[in-house]
Amino acid sequence: MDKFTTLTGVAAPLPITNIDTDMIIPKQYLKTIARTGLGAGLFSELRFNEDGSENPDFVLNQPAYRKAQIIVAEDNFGCGSSREHAPWALLDYGIRCVISTSFADIFYNNCFQNGILPAKVSPEDLQKLMDDASRGANATLSIDLEAQEIRGPDGGVVKFQIDEFHKHCLLNGLDSIGLTMVKEPKIKSFEDKLAQRAWS
Repeated sequence: MDKFTTLTGVAAPLPITNIDTDMIIPKQYLKTIARTGLGAGLFSELRFNEDGSENPDFVLNQPAYRKAQIIVAEDNFGCGSSREHAPWALLDYGIRCVISTSFADIFYNNCFQNGILPAKVSPEDLQKLMDDASRGANATLSIDLEAQEIRGPDGGVVKFQIDEFHKHCLLNGLDSIGLTMVKEPKIKSFEDKLAQRAWS
């Protein structure tokens, strides 16, 4: 998993409350267990019209936001069913950070397993960041995970919440498998002792 240390990128404003996982990646895209290719279906019911053409009103279809790496959204992002395809789709599209006041628990934990930072901020700070993200071509935010700070285009600083364990995992690029592999020497030592005991 890629490490997350700092990120400077375009932030797309999504002023919608209760964005659920079906809105992030609709059910018709859940037939695959591959983590790649799902970016094409990200927010597809909002991004595309019924005839398959792009909806010009949706933020990610607007020229300034096509390469957004950050989403600024309202409360309770990632609610609904517990599909891991939701963070897979975000990551495949290029989103590395979602900023909100709150996240659904399972989605929140799935983000860390896939190298995405779900940054929790206060309602007051969210509105500041939503304003920053609404600046089109100038909607650039800089995120420093170590300092737990988000810097706006005018230099304003917002602090975000994250527990130390998840912070450690993101900074070092460790998912559950990676955390296990850190302990590989101890695992090998245990297995060697177990093998010797079996032969004695």
